[in-house]
Amino acid sequence: MPHEMMNERQVASYLHMDVRDVIKLASRGRIPCRKVGQGYVFRKGQVDQWIEGHLHTLDKARLAGIERGVSAHHGVDHALLEVCPLIPPGGLAVPLSSRTREGVLRDLVALAQKSHLVHNRDELLNEIRKREELCSTAFAGEVAMPHPRHPLPYGITESFIIVGSTSGGIPFGAEDGSLTRLFFLICCKDDRTHLHVLARLARMLHDPRNVRLLIETQSPEEMRQRLIELEEAAVGAGD
Repeated sequence: MPHEMMNERQVASYLHMDVRDVIKLASRGRIPCRKVGQGYVFRKGQVDQWIEGHLHTLDKARLAGIERGVSAHHGVDHALLEVCPLIPPGGLAVPLSSRTREGVLRDLVALAQKSHLVHNRDELLNEIRKREELCSTAFAGEVAMPHPRHPLPYGITESFIIVGSTSGGIPFGAEDGSLTRLFFLICCKDDRTHLHVLARLARMLHDPRNVRLLIETQSPEEMRQRLIELEEAAVGAGD
């Protein structure tokens, strides 16, 4: 639950981090928390937002640790494939014909609607736009992961991921000004799935060679197969 309160040790387990490092981050104001007596308390929803905002700065070992921590906290097997099973049969656009950020969002949501995964297309688009207005979901390396600001327990029929790649780069708001070609629209019904998917994808795409491999795919079938291979490798490396 996003309003769940956690102490230092619980956050350390959640982040797969030494409790002393958590206390150090808290004492320096580098992670959302509240001082209570001699210790700190953390709101889980704010910790999740902190993780999301720092995913692009974390190495593969830390990303794998977060996956384990999130899975253990929610009692889920971290060794299961999490990303690929959420991509519906018609959820891969290779190539994606969009030429603008708005076009990308509209086309990805349209694919989700075509797969009967969305109750209200306009509402979903608005939620995704609001998230992009806060801070772009694009990061250096030609990848963006647009998603709503919060999980959508009632706005979608089930959690899903829609994937698209464009033939040329699109200005999507990456901090370094680079263009984006690979897009993962992530819509989840709960916080656990949302955070686990983000961490798993970030680990799969941490190596620029993997991103290039996906961008160079020529068909939806090839894209799906390469994603399966990358996720299986990520799961194996995280064991």
